[in-house]
Amino acid sequence: MKLNQLLRWGLVASLLLPFCAQAQDGGASQDSVFILWIGLCSALVLVMQSGFLLLEGGLVRSKNAINVILKNLTDIGLGTVGYWILGFGLMFGANSSGWIGTSNFMPSPTTGAGTVDLLYQSMFAATAATIISGSLAERVSFLPYIIGALFVTSFIYPVFGSWAWGGSGDELGWLRALGFHDMAGGAVVHAVGGWCALGALLVVGPRTGRYSRKGDVNRIPGHSLPFVALGGFILWFGWFGFNGGSAAQDFSNLGSILLNTHFGAIGGICGSILTLLIIRRGFMMTHIVNGMLGGLVSVTAGADIMSIGGALLTGTIAGMLVVVSRNVLHNFRVDDVVGAVSVHGFCGSWGVLAVALFYQGDPFNVERIITQLVGISVVFVWAFGASFLTFWLLNKVSNLRVSTRVEQRGLDISEHKEIGYNDFMTNPARSDY
Repeated sequence: MKLNQLLRWGLVASLLLPFCAQAQDGGASQDSVFILWIGLCSALVLVMQSGFLLLEGGLVRSKNAINVILKNLTDIGLGTVGYWILGFGLMFGANSSGWIGTSNFMPSPTTGAGTVDLLYQSMFAATAATIISGSLAERVSFLPYIIGALFVTSFIYPVFGSWAWGGSGDELGWLRALGFHDMAGGAVVHAVGGWCALGALLVVGPRTGRYSRKGDVNRIPGHSLPFVALGGFILWFGWFGFNGGSAAQDFSNLGSILLNTHFGAIGGICGSILTLLIIRRGFMMTHIVNGMLGGLVSVTAGADIMSIGGALLTGTIAGMLVVVSRNVLHNFRVDDVVGAVSVHGFCGSWGVLAVALFYQGDPFNVERIITQLVGISVVFVWAFGASFLTFWLLNKVSNLRVSTRVEQRGLDISEHKEIGYNDFMTNPARSDY
């Protein structure tokens, strides 16, 4: 056996040895495997951030690539700190009122399960903030945006999370106590992120030149559509960890969760292609990639309770919804650069309703439909309202939106003194460095 093969097997053995050694203690081995799985899922959700980075970076013009990439990177860093200091306690602390957690701030877990849970939840919080960055791209100042995103991660996201996921025993979040079902964050993560993006967009307004005085939509294409496709595939890959981390501790439903996640994405592709065929707009890759993402978002709430057919149908409707809602938003002059409101807001809310419509073994239960509709309404009112107020106040305190001159020159050189594609820049102003 060659030396490199010996090294590979040695590495595998070193990783598995701690878990094999605990096999003599019945429950301990199962707990250890679950801890390993949640750790892996946390890494997969982190990988999703690179997917967001490529997707959003590709959909903006080259003069703004560094800006949107840096926003994604900073979301993870500062957002995780804010969530650890305040957000985790608000979300999962003692919740006697059913409205907000009041303990476990700045947690320091001492068990393996506690540490990976904190890590996993921190990744979710960062995802909610990242959804906003792409929608506001190309016209928002870096520092005010980061402050707004930090507030979303530390307060807006965890407060709704405490209602839907918080509490334990007899002291549950009030939505959770009603029977609201959201397996992995169709509402808690995606709808919150999507509706927060909508609130911020209404404050910021569209990019210069996006809409004509007559109301026509002027195309502003991104600089790298291959980046968009690659980012979409990375997100698809990471979504198995995003949803898979919500599996039961005995892994009894893991297979169905992963399979339904996959079929949700497939449905999103089919739905977006079908809609583009009907409206005869051409099979635009950006719409189809977003349709795929919309399908993934739509099954996030109910991948554990749907059949394969239910997941496929849910994803298909989401893919159609992505295309249609994007056109509706244009009618209101809402300039969402990456389609985050359509993908995460509309499809996240649709997926929450689909839980009740396609609940395997008990579909179209009226009581469950009402409960899910309550959750959909609440997440919109809370996330949209709180985000609008947050970014409106930021806009009053500082200039949230950059000047027209900065927008025309690009945020990379104006705000970061760097450009992403030096070889393609002709005579950049040296005084800007």
